Amino acid sequence: MRISRSTGYALLAAGYIAKHTEKGIILSQSISKEYDIPLEYLLKILQQLVRANVLRSKRGPRGGFSLARPTKKISMLNIIEAVEGPIINQLNLIEQAPKEKFSTKAEIAYEKALAQAKAVFEKTKLADLL
Repeated sequence: MRISRSTGYALLAAGYIAKHTEKGIILSQSISKEYDIPLEYLLKILQQLVRANVLRSKRGPRGGFSLARPTKKISMLNIIEAVEGPIINQLNLIEQAPKEKFSTKAEIAYEKALAQAKAVFEKTKLADLL
């Protein structure tokens, strides 16, 4: 499993918005400036979070972003999968070497590790990170 820079930026952005919820709508420029993230790149990431119902967006001169749900209901997994897509097994050793015990055992170990990682990410809420 690999977490991209985009996902790191998504976590930073969601954390920033959560930390500043009392201000209401947060400008993308504020996040971009705070963490030195290119604005156009950040906007694409924020839109992915909007599509995943992690954030809400408001257009216009007083537009920006806010959380779509309370911080206790947004998990790290929600944010990660909004950017990366579902965390799934892409090892596929059994398909390449179906007769090898090694491939079956490695696949089982990999599945177990993925399940544990997903459980940790699902259990860790945005509220826990603040």
